[in-house]
Amino acid sequence: MSDGALGLTQLFLFLFFIMLGFPIAFTLMAMGLLFGYLGMGDRVFDLLVQRTYSVMSNDVLISVPLFVFMGYIIERANILDRLFRSLQMASGNIPGSLAVATLATCALFATATGIVGAVVTLMGLLAFPAMLRAGYDVKLAAGVVCAGGCLGILIPPSIMLILYGATAGVSVVQLYAAAFIPGVMLAGLYILYAMGIAIVKPSVAPRLPPEEVNIPFGRILVALLTSFIPLAALIAMVLGAILLGLATPSEAAAMGSLGSIILAIVYRSFSFDKLKESVFLTARTSAMVCWLFVGSAIFSSVFGYLGGQELVEQFFKSLPLNTLTFMLLAQALIFVLGWPLEWTEIIVIFVPIFLPLLDDFGVDPLFFGVLVALNLQTSFLSPPVAMAAFYLKGVAPKHVRLEDIFKGCMPFIYIVVFTMACVYIFPGIVTWLPSALYDVAPTGGTSNVLEAPAGGFQVDEEPQLPSLN
Repeated sequence: MSDGALGLTQLFLFLFFIMLGFPIAFTLMAMGLLFGYLGMGDRVFDLLVQRTYSVMSNDVLISVPLFVFMGYIIERANILDRLFRSLQMASGNIPGSLAVATLATCALFATATGIVGAVVTLMGLLAFPAMLRAGYDVKLAAGVVCAGGCLGILIPPSIMLILYGATAGVSVVQLYAAAFIPGVMLAGLYILYAMGIAIVKPSVAPRLPPEEVNIPFGRILVALLTSFIPLAALIAMVLGAILLGLATPSEAAAMGSLGSIILAIVYRSFSFDKLKESVFLTARTSAMVCWLFVGSAIFSSVFGYLGGQELVEQFFKSLPLNTLTFMLLAQALIFVLGWPLEWTEIIVIFVPIFLPLLDDFGVDPLFFGVLVALNLQTSFLSPPVAMAAFYLKGVAPKHVRLEDIFKGCMPFIYIVVFTMACVYIFPGIVTWLPSALYDVAPTGGTSNVLEAPAGGFQVDEEPQLPSLN
């Protein structure tokens, strides 16, 4: 068997084993070591040490545990209930007010945590029953909770964007700037859809009774000042410090972690047990991310060394593709991969396969990364995996069927696809803010002038193995 065929076999075997439920990070390392040993002998163990050290010393990844810790502290600060109630009161006269309040809460809380499972679960316990009690259609209520909870992987500060930046060697700061407007736009379209469906079909989203709508303005203002404003201010400070260049993502994440602790103390929900639990969960999540990167670095280096990457490039170059058709094909493949796989697997394994092809088709990796982040919203919403649907099903009342949750997610998947089309047709949605903040020329999404100095590893390069002498 040739080296190229060996590399493709490595890729297909990896897919086979993760479909069986094997741990992703250790499957990556095992496949990399096995096929690396077959292709390069004992030197693969030197590669293991080298790649592990290079990943663990990557400065970009320092912000991951800090942002995760910030999210877990905020999650345990018991402010979600207050936040939802205040937004519900503020939007009482709007059609579909509960759905609007749910989406606004999800967008803000997802931005603070970035942990999809936590947001969907908490909103499934709080907002979903409230919508059902108000007479909302089960499918609409389920779609609102699932779609809103997924916004955290797109709207900065997003863990997914950090991982993409480390993988693609793209500036995380510029990624945050590029993803901000598309993220807000997607959340806005979700809200417009919820309001529109409430106007067109009032039966699926009934108006609240007068006693829940006619609330004094002073009471609404106090509720917003004590719940919405503090969290929004914390997020604005963290994100603003990053986008304005006042702090690196790691420094801003540290500031956000401290701010989340202060917020928990102010809300009298801070305790040593909650702190210990947050630290434990942060360590577990961060370890998963780091070992994913180690496994990905070894797997992709061996894959490139065996010629698998070259075969993939030759295959794409042999197709009659232009920039548009390449982007359509790449995003279609990522969309399909989102059915059986989670976003972490797609980012660390399959997105790097496309990265070396971006130059050939004149695509900016920054622009490509935002489209991928939009696309990966669907991986949480589309069956058969649809993790957001399963998170909600785990806390939903027994009469709520998984089939109804899937059906409720479908309109929001169409909205994601529509947003992706808008971003491609009007690339200024992505490029304007980085251009305005960092004085770089707008690229239209089809050149590389926005590319930052590489800070991660590239999977198409042949690994530099230590000398054996």
